[in-house]
Amino acid sequence: MLELDRLWTTHRPYPLRRAKPPTGRTRSLIRYTDRRNSTVLNPRSYLTEDLWKQAPILTGTTRFEPREDARNILVTGGAGFIACWFVRHLTLTYPDHYNIVSFDKLDYCATLNNTRILDGRANFKFEQGDITSPADVKRVLRKHHIDTIFHFAAQSHVDLSFGNSYQFTNTNVYGTHVLLERAREHGISRFVHISTDEVYGDVPIGAADLSETSILAPTNPYSASKAAAEMMVSAYRKSFKLPLITVRSNNVYGPHQFPEKIIPKFIMLLQRRRKLLVHGDGSPTRRYLYAGDIVDALDTIFHKGDIGQIYNIATTDEISNTDICHKLLGLFGLAHETPTNLEKSVQYTEDRPFNDQRYATDGTKLAALDWHPKTSFDDGLRRTVEWYRKFGEVWWGDISRVLTSFPVVEGTEIWTKEEHEALPSEDGVLLDVDNVADGMIQTRTLPGALE
Repeated sequence: MLELDRLWTTHRPYPLRRAKPPTGRTRSLIRYTDRRNSTVLNPRSYLTEDLWKQAPILTGTTRFEPREDARNILVTGGAGFIACWFVRHLTLTYPDHYNIVSFDKLDYCATLNNTRILDGRANFKFEQGDITSPADVKRVLRKHHIDTIFHFAAQSHVDLSFGNSYQFTNTNVYGTHVLLERAREHGISRFVHISTDEVYGDVPIGAADLSETSILAPTNPYSASKAAAEMMVSAYRKSFKLPLITVRSNNVYGPHQFPEKIIPKFIMLLQRRRKLLVHGDGSPTRRYLYAGDIVDALDTIFHKGDIGQIYNIATTDEISNTDICHKLLGLFGLAHETPTNLEKSVQYTEDRPFNDQRYATDGTKLAALDWHPKTSFDDGLRRTVEWYRKFGEVWWGDISRVLTSFPVVEGTEIWTKEEHEALPSEDGVLLDVDNVADGMIQTRTLPGALE
């Protein structure tokens, strides 16, 4: 007998390189793994109530006349970063008009703490499910009579896409395809697909900002998967007249972002009095949008945007990775004015296999709907630092391995790069599940599994 929480379930037919395929019938395969050198996060774990009640309830600021053709709204990835802000905003701003269903697989970067404030509200429901499962998607659409979809769910961390690109294609492309097909069968009034400015690729310094009609030229597996997903969206809009809107946003930051991304990761490293891990020379820039501002943008597009359109959500706050270091060191009261000062707090690491120097998009089209970012980068960064200093260490569980350079993720399990490289090629045994009862699994080793 093996404890359930020490098992890793796989849906692949051949989970180990030398395992023989099962014959005669499909078997439930489980790999027993020694997890002594990894961290397993539990997205269902809750903060203690006294600490949780101290967390601010963060939403956007907009409110519009509710749509008559929208009542039951599905938000994929609703327990993740940007989507949880949007879920909270819709649920709390439109309590008598919209029913919100948060649909999430609960992968490593999600947590139910993000929407815990909504538990028990009449217009909010959480459903665990996977966008790559047609059965899961069909079930939730029918059960809640969904008429509107906001599709946030995605693998989104560029660093991980270089080492686990298959998962990005599966989630971002196939998962989007499943949602589109089920939405076509089910019938909906509106489907808003959340994409990224990274689909445009690198924009040279001095070049004009890119509009929504610019050519897509992705340069890494993540952005390529998002561009491919957009091709499916375009096809369903043309072929089936599905009522689609596509959104391409600049980099988003703020409270509730999993600390694998640069700003929360750097905050938590400084909180632990450790050096900031900067890829390459720190010169690449990104345009940063505070989470509350993208929520307002999405609310605006939902209520005022036109079906069939693409909207850039753009800001002009362009900040280099080195500039982020300086600003955060200043907020923590650490010297950073000279190269000697900086060397005490910053460690330069290997760069990504390819790192775009900058992205730059034109937000004129959305500005015509009367949306403009309200939060300056300095103000948003200050708010973000305050939140992580209070809640960053406890919100997701043990994030120690997340804060290393190029950690490796598989499901909800996280290794440092060095730990993962040291794993044997076959780090467990294949087991055939006979029986599941009382939180325990009774198993037997499959013949030939270790041959």
